[in-house]
Parts: sequence; C-alpha cells; structure tokens
Amino acid sequence: MAKSNEKKRDFFWLSYSDLMTSLFFVMLVLFVLVYTMQNKLIGELGEKGRELDRIKEIEKTINNIDTTYFKYDEVNKKHILNMQFLYPVGSADISKIVPDKRNELLKAGQTIKNLILKYPEEDNIKYLIVVEGQASKDNWSGNEDLSFHRAQSLTKFWESNNIGLDKLKNCEIIIAGSGEKGIPRTQPDIGTANQRFLITIVPKIGQMKKK
Repeated sequence: MAKSNEKKRDFFWLSYSDLMTSLFFVMLVLFVLVYTMQNKLIGELGEKGRELDRIKEIEKTINNIDTTYFKYDEVNKKHILNMQFLYPVGSADISKIVPDKRNELLKAGQTIKNLILKYPEEDNIKYLIVVEGQASKDNWSGNEDLSFHRAQSLTKFWESNNIGLDKLKNCEIIIAGSGEKGIPRTQPDIGTANQRFLITIVPKIGQMKKK
C-alpha cells in the first residue's frame, strides 16, 4: 500500500514538473512574441514620427511660399493668388485676360512646381493641390460652372507652358469651382473683388493613385 502511494506521488510530481516545463515554454514564447511586436511597433511609431516631422517642415515651407504671387490665408489654409482677373462676363477663356497677368500666372505655377521639386527624394511625401476658381457677384446665372471652367483653363494653361503639375509623379491635381460662394471671400463682396483663384497645397504621407 505504501509503495502504491509512493508511485502516485512520483507520478504526481512528474506530471507537475512536465506541466510547469510546458507553461514555462509557453510563457517564454509569449514573451519573445510580445517583445518582438513591441519593438516592431516602436520602430513603426519612430518612423511615423520622423515622417510627421518632415511633413511639418514641408508645411512650413509651403506656408512661406513666395509672397510675390501668393497670400497665405492662415485660417482657411489656402493660398490666394495676388492678382485680379478681369474676365469678360460668362467667359472662361484665359486668353481673354491681359497678357501681363498671364505672365504672372505662369510664374505662380512655376513657383508651385519648384516647391514640389524641392523634395524629390521624399518618395513617401505626396502633394494634393486643389485649384479652386471663384467668381464675382455679377448676376451671371452660371457662375458656379464658370468658376470651375476657369480653374480648369488655368491648369491647362500651365500644362501648355511646360508647368504640368499633374505630370509630377508625387502630385495630384483637383479642380474645383465655388462660384459666388467658397471660403474665404473678400469683403465687401462687390465688383471683381472675388474673381480669382485659390490654391490649396496639402502634403500627405502614403500612396496616391494616379488616374
């Protein structure tokens, strides 16, 4: 009877030892797994932090773009072209504005292009550029569509003069028209005060699908 009890105790301790050994290896594997994932997460967070710092640096450069051609609206995060355009009522033909304004538009487009090309090594930094047309309150019923077509004519004008921003691999162009609405608008909102273009330049991290 004593030998039977002794065998049971030996079996119990042997099983207990196997169980503890198995639990030890499970805990060891879990520790290694958690440690590896933690280091990976720390590395990813560090990389994202560096990218964020780079984005902030680029945003600072964008916000300080040449004031000869742009005025930056800090509140609405938009660049306003420092020039007025006297289009004929109902016209989106950019050739209808005076030649010296077209020369300024070319220089403004080149300024944006030079800004984007300033960081060619940043393969993970992309730019979203919104070219937005606004219209003056002149009782023209189609000002919303008209402002879009004026913005479209501006991008085509740049493209025809070798300033095709959409041709840059890290740049996407969005064309918009806000008509007699949109933000900001110069007050008092009379005459040709808001017959103009607004440019929004947004640096972003990640891939951008080209259409």
